[in-house]
Amino acid sequence: MTQRTVLTLLQHYEYQLLIDYYERNHLHLSPWEPEREQGYFEQAQVRERVQCSNALFFAGGAVHFVARGSINHDGSVTADHNGRILGVCNFTNIVRGPFQACYLGYSVDKSLEGQGVMREILEAGINYIFKELKLHRIMANYIPDNTRSGHLLSSLGFEKEGVAKAYLKINGRWQDHLLTSKLNPNEK
Repeated sequence: MTQRTVLTLLQHYEYQLLIDYYERNHLHLSPWEPEREQGYFEQAQVRERVQCSNALFFAGGAVHFVARGSINHDGSVTADHNGRILGVCNFTNIVRGPFQACYLGYSVDKSLEGQGVMREILEAGINYIFKELKLHRIMANYIPDNTRSGHLLSSLGFEKEGVAKAYLKINGRWQDHLLTSKLNPNEK
């Protein structure tokens, strides 16, 4: 839990909440995401992806958190186990052995941008990864134009490590990414 959200795994029968989140935020998120193939947001495919993400969680390969809550009439946010999805926080490609690392991806509802909700979500997720899973390193990469992500990651202690040219095809074109990482502060 965070101050204003409940950080949890989505159950396969709750797939419609994820569809609703992406429908509400399509224009907001599209500059930062890959183009999706036709059917990507259809019920059957979303339900299957949620099932796969939960299977990966139990296999130790990924953690796909959703932050749930309610937005009140005054715009404030209240933690709510049955609320809508306010943001997502994914730790993927978990590698054990000598690497002990993963990649971080995240997004927040457009209506909550700039209110510190994403920071709360990430702090809780990062804490889980470092304390519960005891990973050594979390890597997060972002497009240089995404200054909000850059500031957020920096404020959370992520350090720039370099630039990857034409790293990912985002919003229909190959884009450079700034590479950052954060090391587990609990390790000695």
